[in-house]
Parts: sequence; C-alpha cells; structure tokens
Amino acid sequence: MEYKDYYKIMGLKRDASLEEIKLAYRKLARKYHPDVSSENDAEARFKEVAEAYEVLKDPKKRTTYDRLDPNQTSWQQYNTQSDRDGHFEFTQHDFSDLGGRSFSDFFEELFGRRSQGAHTGYGPQVNARGPDAHAKVAVDLQDAFSGATRSIHLQTQELDSNGQMKVIKRTLNIKIPKGIKDGQQIRLAGQGSPGLGQGEKGDLYLEVHFNPHPFYQPEGRNLHMQLPVTPWEAALGATVPLPTPNGVVELKVSPGSNSGSKLRLKGRGIPGNPAGDIYVTLSVVTPQASSETAKALYKEMADTMAFNPRSKMGV
Repeated sequence: MEYKDYYKIMGLKRDASLEEIKLAYRKLARKYHPDVSSENDAEARFKEVAEAYEVLKDPKKRTTYDRLDPNQTSWQQYNTQSDRDGHFEFTQHDFSDLGGRSFSDFFEELFGRRSQGAHTGYGPQVNARGPDAHAKVAVDLQDAFSGATRSIHLQTQELDSNGQMKVIKRTLNIKIPKGIKDGQQIRLAGQGSPGLGQGEKGDLYLEVHFNPHPFYQPEGRNLHMQLPVTPWEAALGATVPLPTPNGVVELKVSPGSNSGSKLRLKGRGIPGNPAGDIYVTLSVVTPQASSETAKALYKEMADTMAFNPRSKMGV
C-alpha cells in the first residue's frame, strides 16, 4: 500500500498550524466537492483532501502520522455534505454516493479495520514505542581520563492540544564514563520521544565528541601529538618533560633524532581494556638568531660542521 503525503495533498508545510489546516481544507473542499466541481478528477481529489484533513486536524492522529516512515502505509476517508451556503463539513458516512469506501487501506492498516456500518471509533487503540532520539554532546579530553558529570540542554518538538508544534526544553545531567572515545554513543533509556497510546518512550542516544585539545589529537583510544625539541636535544639526546592528561612524564629523546622521529608511550592513552597509547612526533625548532652572540654561534656551527642537508638531493 502506498504512503500518502497529507501535507502535500493539502499544500501545507509540516509545521502548519491548525488554523492553516482548516483554511486549506475549506479552499480545497470547495474546489473538489463532486456536487460543485467541474474538475475531471474531483471525486478522487476530494476523497484525498477529506482523508488528509481528518488526520491533520486531530492532534493525536497527526502525531501518529508524523511518526510514520514514508515507506509505510495509510489512513481514512470521509464523506461530506454541502449546506445551503456552500460550506462543507465532514460526516462519518461511507462514500456510497460517490462509489467509494469509508476507509483507505492506509488508515485501516494504522488504526485497525472498523466493522461494516459502524460509524463511531477508529478500531483498536494503537500502542507503539516512541522513536529514539539522537543528539551530540561535546566534552573535554580530560573527561575520558577521569570521568565527569555534564548538564546538557535539549529541544524537542511536540504537538499541543491545538495541533500546533511547540518546543519542549529539557536539561539532563549525564555521566561521562571514564574511557569514553570520540564518536562513541551513550544510551539514556526512556529519554527519547513519547510513545503512542500506552507505548513507552524511546531512548536518547548521545554521540560524544571531544572539544579541540591544544596538544593532542585522538584516534580511538590512542593520542597523537607533536613535541617541539631544540636542535641540541635532538642531536645530543636528552630527557625532556612531556605533558599528558595524567600529568607530566619524562621522555627520552635519542641522540641523532630529527623532525618526524616518532616515539610511543604504551598505555598512556585513553583508559580501556587495553588502554590506548600516546604517539609523539618530534619537531626540531631552531632558535632565532636575534642577537650578535646567537649569530656568532650559528656562523661557528656553519664553519665547523659543514653540514649539507640537501646532499641526497644532488645539490
């Protein structure tokens, strides 16, 4: 069975107010009612408009419809009668005078089939679990090492009793577990969208992302960073301080190191089973020759070492 886009049928946006829905219905009912319309497809179009209006004017049925997957199926149709002024109102009678049916397959599939000749109610109540909700939350890298509690503010949209969309604001205190990874999801049971009828609420899934860190770039549980070293630390070797999320550690730089040399600190990354590692890439930083003394030292190095870093390039 084919999904029906009731908003498209009535020429409305999905956030249309109840008043906009009523105005659209009056206009279309006048245009397509078989008693007054000259359109070739007036009967079919009128039935579509009637069905769409019956759904969208009712907050509960509209909420149910808005949660449907467009690949699912359909709802209900009603007959109309015209009064002497040419206005149209729905009555719950079959389309027998129009050669049609009281309910479309779409409506009956969603609300249950009504017995023949019964003109009250819509069959068994639909009880369905509410859809899951998804959101993103930004935390600090340090939270992955120590755990934390953070407050998040959420905004969701629901239909009120008048059929208009309203914004619901919520604040939740969530626990960031130690060892959380960038991109990992936290599930909050029962914090999603309301269900239908007696259906339970859906869940809320929070996708965690780390705020930018001045030194580290996360990759799974591993951390990557560049560590600046002086030319003499790289050439002669040295033990230099390295800041980590768990405090400062001493890192040994081997003699003859160059920019791009990589070191690994096993188990110093994001906690887990196993914990991640920290990968350090050395970056040799050359001091500025900002004084006569510094210039003399650089000239002495040039004269003494006669070093050509481009020799492998043939120049």
